[in-house]
Amino acid sequence: MSDMDYLKLLDRAIAKLPSQSTKKDRFEIPKPASTISGNRTMLYNLKEMCDRLKRDKNQLLKYLAGELATSGTVDGNRAIFQGKFDNRVLEKLVERYVNEFVLCPVCHQYDTRISRKDRVYFLVCEACGASSSIRVTQ
Repeated sequence: MSDMDYLKLLDRAIAKLPSQSTKKDRFEIPKPASTISGNRTMLYNLKEMCDRLKRDKNQLLKYLAGELATSGTVDGNRAIFQGKFDNRVLEKLVERYVNEFVLCPVCHQYDTRISRKDRVYFLVCEACGASSSIRVTQ
């Protein structure tokens, strides 16, 4: 094969490539939107955060309330915590939750789900198929 044939084939292959390469959407950890009202902290986007993480809002609420050492309730799409908590504190806790209960420890993808077998909970990755045990408080 001559250099000219190679260049023609290369040009033809490049012409068949899409004009804009498709890229995979990058996962971003959802940022909490909260305000302090009296002695309560309102987390307004609990439902949106849980939808993005593909987790149950009661599970995320329980985790946040446990880490904040306070009580929390779900009120529609928002969460209400007893006490005054800065938005940065909530942001760090959500980030820690994602690293512990959403991110696959094997392939570092966010396409995971939590399954239960007997009394043990597992983080099952939809991307690589890995299954890792996790601690879930009841």
